[in-house]
Amino acid sequence: MQDNPVVLTSKGAVRGLSRNGTTRYLNIPYAAAPGGSLRFAAPQPHAPWQDERDGTAWGPTAPQPARNLGALDMSPFFGTWHRGEDYLTANVWTPDTSDRKLPVMVFVHGGGFVAGSSRASLYDGAAFARDNVVLVTLNYRLGIHGFLDLPGAPANRGLLDVIAGLRWVRTNIAAFKGDPDNVTLFGQSAGATIVSGALATPEAKGLFHRAIVQSGNPLGAFSSEQAARVTSAAASTLGAAPHAAAFAGLTDEQLVDTTAGLSGIDLKTPRQRDPLMGLTAFSLVLDQQPADVVAAGLAVDVDLLVGTNSEEGNLYLAPAGKYAASSAADVDATAALAHPDPVRLVHAYRAQRPQASHGELRSAILGDALFGHGSRQLAEAHAALPAKSTHAYEFAWRSNALEGQLGATHAVELPFVFKTAGLPALHGPNALLGTATPPADLAARMHAAWVSFAHTGDPGWGQYDLDKRTTMRIDSTWSPVHNPRRRERQVWA
Repeated sequence: MQDNPVVLTSKGAVRGLSRNGTTRYLNIPYAAAPGGSLRFAAPQPHAPWQDERDGTAWGPTAPQPARNLGALDMSPFFGTWHRGEDYLTANVWTPDTSDRKLPVMVFVHGGGFVAGSSRASLYDGAAFARDNVVLVTLNYRLGIHGFLDLPGAPANRGLLDVIAGLRWVRTNIAAFKGDPDNVTLFGQSAGATIVSGALATPEAKGLFHRAIVQSGNPLGAFSSEQAARVTSAAASTLGAAPHAAAFAGLTDEQLVDTTAGLSGIDLKTPRQRDPLMGLTAFSLVLDQQPADVVAAGLAVDVDLLVGTNSEEGNLYLAPAGKYAASSAADVDATAALAHPDPVRLVHAYRAQRPQASHGELRSAILGDALFGHGSRQLAEAHAALPAKSTHAYEFAWRSNALEGQLGATHAVELPFVFKTAGLPALHGPNALLGTATPPADLAARMHAAWVSFAHTGDPGWGQYDLDKRTTMRIDSTWSPVHNPRRRERQVWA
């Protein structure tokens, strides 16, 4: 295999870089640069290029503010803003093999709808390629550019970008040895919520065949009324009319600076709570929640793997010093944001965790409000259909970072899925994986389960049904659990 092989895509030739049995092709446009009149438009086709395109170097990323989570170093997760207009791009890793029609996995990064990129160091796709999977990562528009509900512009532009990326995969992935009829769309956090949005979007039907929702919120979409409050606040801050035409003349820097200041808007309405608990001012804007659309049967022909981590909420408390400092009043306040009957909610969680600290209770309620409840609803909706397979997991391995307070928190499963747990930046007292050595086979087993699901629709354990609700608990040992968190499910119902 030559060191710099060339692939011919529908728009032109791209030169990649081969190393250690895999080849990666970086910074391939799947849509036109979203600048000028296209900044708030639906994604448009990219113009062809005549000369061979260099796919050996990373490209620009979506405009975004710096993301800081206090004492925890999350730079391998978020990355940074690398300026440049032509950022609606895909990266592809493929094995150096003569085999064709390999399974394809397309990853959508997280970052609260305002940050993140496909070039963050966590998302190296070489391990997938070594296991005969063609791995694709996508950039998409973020913040005001991608998710502000602007009159005069299509809604959910970031989701439309991902769907455009899937169309590019459909057209081009065979040139990279991938099978366009075996595509798994997977994402984490905001990326997982976008995956659930794609499950609920008719225009995405047939573009992917399996889906993995890692710690997303399939009940996390904003209503039009909620989104309008964010738009009004952004327009007021920028001194511009709340319309795409008025925003068109503003710089990316102005939009990014405004994005960073929009958190904390009161989105509670007479009919709807803030499904993201004030942690971000951006989400999908939909008339129906993705889990409800799935329940109506739109994703009946898609295999689904859905799961969460055991202590999701720790990420939003421990790095800011709020975990150990939590009080009973903080627990009650979190419950009041999360549930119409907060007293009943707190009682149920205390009954299940009689020895828990206030920080543990607050984190458990926050984690279920943000991710657990919606993920369970998606699994239930899919399993109730005469659908293809439904599988569920709970990731429970605990990081000892931040003096042991980080635990099995949001995002801690990602290095094991991508088999990048050896990255030095992930290790240390203030790094995602802490100072302890993870179980030797954890990354190998978890990565293998995702690869198996991409190949066959089966990650290696029993299906989730409405009788047993089999959920694989992933820790130093793996054990299937039946009907987990029954009391929590009942109080959220």
